[in-house]
Amino acid sequence: MLGIPVRGVVVVGVLAAAGLMYVANDGQKLGVEEAAARECRVTVIADILNVRSGPADTQPIVATMRRDAVVRAETRVENGFRLLADGRWVKDEFVTPTSDSSCS
Repeated sequence: MLGIPVRGVVVVGVLAAAGLMYVANDGQKLGVEEAAARECRVTVIADILNVRSGPADTQPIVATMRRDAVVRAETRVENGFRLLADGRWVKDEFVTPTSDSSCS
């Protein structure tokens, strides 16, 4: 095509489009804020929080977390326990959603 390498034109076009999207989004990755807003994350507000294998005080303790630890969680709360993203449970009264997450 008139001596112009088509593959090079396509690559330059893709890079130019990506650069324009980056500039239009103020240098932020596209979709990052929306994904963070949909994700539920909680902060531990107890000095030491027991992590249990199920949603009850009688379930075995499988780990502990310290104050100010931030972890991914699910919106599911059962019997006063919140399900963490890894399938473990913590007492919901000892965690609080982070300001940039959605845990409702």
